[in-house]
This record gives sequence, structure tokens and C-alpha cells, in this order.
Amino acid sequence: MRDPIAKRVADMKPSGIRKFFDIVSEMPDAISLGVGEPDFDTPWHIRDEGIYSLERGKTFYTSNSGLMELRKEICRYLSRNYNVSYEASSEVVITVGGSEAIDIALRAMLEPGEEVIIPEPSYVSYVPCTIMAGGVPVVVSLKEENEFRLTAEELMAAITPRTKVLVLPFPNNPTGAIMEREDLEAIAKICIEKDIFVVSDEIYAALTYKGDHVTIASLPGMKERTILINGFSKAYAMTGWRLGYACGPADIISPMTKLHQYCIMCAPTTSQYAAVEALRHGDNDVADMREAYNERRRFLLHEFKRLGLKCFEPYGAFYVFPSIKEFGMTSEDFCTSLLKAKKVAVVPGTAFGESGEGFVRISYAYSIESLKEALGRIEEYIASLR
Repeated sequence: MRDPIAKRVADMKPSGIRKFFDIVSEMPDAISLGVGEPDFDTPWHIRDEGIYSLERGKTFYTSNSGLMELRKEICRYLSRNYNVSYEASSEVVITVGGSEAIDIALRAMLEPGEEVIIPEPSYVSYVPCTIMAGGVPVVVSLKEENEFRLTAEELMAAITPRTKVLVLPFPNNPTGAIMEREDLEAIAKICIEKDIFVVSDEIYAALTYKGDHVTIASLPGMKERTILINGFSKAYAMTGWRLGYACGPADIISPMTKLHQYCIMCAPTTSQYAAVEALRHGDNDVADMREAYNERRRFLLHEFKRLGLKCFEPYGAFYVFPSIKEFGMTSEDFCTSLLKAKKVAVVPGTAFGESGEGFVRISYAYSIESLKEALGRIEEYIASLR
């Protein structure tokens, strides 16, 4: 019998994040700081709206693009928070999480062999989604000395005549890095000059701890060449509701919606009604969770400094990305050994690209109590290495 599996799928590596999650799930007394999932419950008023929609029998398909009521609220949210305006009827599509939005954006835009510039370390889906869309990933290795920001010089060096799309993953998973307005202005200038489109993954936009988040779509000349991707998983603690969205020019959103129509039909109806409530009345919830994350962020950075563990200060998302190079171990070996010795799970930096070697990702989407216990164990472990 011929091999039933496509080579591009067979060659795809499994997620390095899930590997450690699966191990720790079967290890009693282990502490996992590996999964990027809020430890907060979805705020009650949001859950209540989802429940109420079920009680009212609102369990039917929505439009392929999503509830018009939700699309309008998304447009209002983006306008008041990020100074960018979209037309709800033609420039927004509701997706099954931000991950689907990334997938269908790349599939809608890429012809076979066209190149996608992907800064790394970054979210694990960008390279596989590019390959599955027939594109060619071109990885740019970000540098710790630049606070893992993408520089204009690095972007220019990666551009070829085949370049079509730049993935802009900020605030960043796994590093916590952000891009400020002046950084984005330099990138935007190049994108306009070189006629490059941008997939701007802003799922952590609401979790920024230094000034206000700026979307590249708000800069002059960029809205018409940017797909802005966001969702409800991180800011509203709604991971299991599986709801995201993409906004952009109608001539790109339309084919994305066509792909969504054939593959998904529509995002979960109950989740969409809950999301309307989140956007209308959830600002205080987001602010409270952001403050709690910021407290944890400051605690970890203080502890790393006390332990002499090198780590640049991240200003976004809920991750820190300390260096473990001093120990002369690979990221994979460090994480495996830490898990076996002290039952603490963190994720190797290489799960997010080869440029993550020498680093580990630690999520602070966990309680202060859990972080204190984990840091105590990590302190003992690194003391044994020194």
C-alpha cells in the first residue's frame, strides 16, 4: 500500500510545548509553568451571557463571517483602543481562535513558493501554517541584545524578490517582547517600499506593561496591507471558548471567509454571544487580570536578579525568557533535567525556533503561590549546577 500521509505533514515536528505538558500531566506533585493559558476563570458575566444564549435557544449557525453584532463590537473596540477603523460588514471575520485566522490568512494570500518572513523565537504555528499554505518560511533570528525586537536592518536582509508576507508576532510568545511605535514605523516604511503584506498577530495586545500597545495597521499606508489578528483567549481568559478574529482589507478578508466557510462554516455561536458581552463590559476584568500578571512579572524578574539568572525585561504577554547559557546545557536538556530533578516544567526555547537555544520559556499565568514554590525548586536546581 502506498504511504497515505503527505510528506509535508509527516515531516512536521510535534509541538515542543505539548511534549512537556503531556509529561507533567502524569507526574504527581509537579508544577507546570509551561502552558500559556490564563489561570483565571472566564469572568462570570461573560459566562452568564453564554449560558443565557443557550437558554434562549440561540444554538443555530451564524453568518460565515460571524454575528454582525459581534463584528460591530470588535470594530468599536479596535477604534477606541488602537485607533484603527474597520467596516464590520466586509473587513472582519470571526474565527475559531486566533490560530485559524493565521492559517486562513496565509492560505488566502500565498502562491506556491512565495516567501513569508517569520521572526523567531515565536509562536509554533507560523512555520507549519506557511508550509501547509505552499509558502516558504524565511526565519529571522531575533537577538537578546535587541530585546528580541525585529529591526529594520534584519527585515531588509531577509527580503528577496519572492517575499510576500511578514508575520509580526508582538507582544511576543515566548519572549514577552514588544514593538513600540518607532520600531513599527521603521518596519512599515520597508513594507510599503517593498510591497509586503503583514500578518500582525496581536493576541496579547491587551497584556502590555509599558505604555499603550500600537498596531502597525494604524500607521499611514499600512491598514490596506495588514491582516490584524486577535481574539479572546488571553485577555478575557476564554481559551476553551475558541474564538478569534481577523480584520483587514475586504479583498483579503473575502477569500479568507471563503476558506473559513468551507473548512469551519462558522465559529461557535455560544462563544460569539459571550464575546459580545466581553467587549461591551469586560474592560475592568482585563485591567484586573493585567495588573495581576504584572505583579507576577515583577516578582519573577526580582527573583531572577536575586538568583543571578540573566533575563531581559519583557513588557508584554505573560512570559519571561531567561538565559540558561551559563550552565553549558541545551535548552532541551536543561528542561528535561529540571523536570526530573525538581518536578518543575518549563519549555525549551527551541520549541519556538532554533534561535531559542540557550533560553527557556516560563509562563506567569499561574498564581504567586505556584510561582514561589516553583522558583524555590529552580533555585535549588541551579545551585546544584553551579
